[in-house]
Amino acid sequence: QVQLVESGGGLVQPGGSLRLSCAASESIFSVYAMGWYRQAPGKQRELVAAITTGGTANYADSVQGRFTISRDNAKNTVYLQMNSLKPEDTAVYYCKQVSGGPDYWGQGTQVTVSS
Repeated sequence: QVQLVESGGGLVQPGGSLRLSCAASESIFSVYAMGWYRQAPGKQRELVAAITTGGTANYADSVQGRFTISRDNAKNTVYLQMNSLKPEDTAVYYCKQVSGGPDYWGQGTQVTVSS
């Protein structure tokens, strides 16, 4: 059974920080590279950060230097540390495997950056 449960979103002022968490099924987490995606109102969903099973991370240019993705293999959990947040980071954030596997999306977690 596929499980992707995101948490940690909220309202934060510009320049602030949040840490998102995603608990995933072991069947997915142990096999696939994992990614954090976001979808802002009226925009397409985009991949902002990804991490391989071995821990190699990659980032979209828009978040490079501000966001850090990590994974805890013992807990089947992937994290997204978001610093220096900007209003344009406002979106619903989702985690999912980067490629392959079941086409399943969790409920996401809302991040709102506003003063």
